Amino acid sequence: MLDPGYVQLRHLTSPVVAITTSANGRRNGFIVNSAQRASLVPSAPRISLYVSKTNFSHDLVYSSGLLGVHLLRTDQWDLIWHLGLQSGREIDKLAAVETRIGETGVPMLVDCLTAYECRVVNAMDAGASTYFLADIVAVTSGRDGPVMTSEYFRANITPERKHQYESRLLETQKLLEPLAKNIERKPWNGAVSGP
Repeated sequence: MLDPGYVQLRHLTSPVVAITTSANGRRNGFIVNSAQRASLVPSAPRISLYVSKTNFSHDLVYSSGLLGVHLLRTDQWDLIWHLGLQSGREIDKLAAVETRIGETGVPMLVDCLTAYECRVVNAMDAGASTYFLADIVAVTSGRDGPVMTSEYFRANITPERKHQYESRLLETQKLLEPLAKNIERKPWNGAVSGP
């Protein structure tokens, strides 16, 4: 069972988005609900997000400094399950998804509401995750529809998928708990490899 205090923190979450990245010839896609607008100045658009250190894509983002952030529609449940409930360590999740290569060389999803191609400009250790701040390099509009918010996701998930999702969440939280209290205070030295 999820901690009630943690459940209340869900009111502070952002939309459910798909993230893509690549480094050293490896690529992956995954799902987060931590991406948000990180700039108050329209001429310097930025996105920030947290990526779990146990996530295969964490090291790809950290190494290349490149990522795609994709706003999803409420009809993209299958994509969420595909990218969110299996590991890129075991399969190339993007092999079954239509992608294009972005300006920076990062794989970008073709089917989404909006795609933001980003270059990381800073990173901060957050214990169990890394907080990435990224400049938006390019924006592509896709098929229109309602945004997949965290609230919509939780209200419309099927009971079977909810059980699967919450079981995976609890497993991941156990892995992350020892990391959560150890924050390394060091500056990010930038990307070390390309896509």
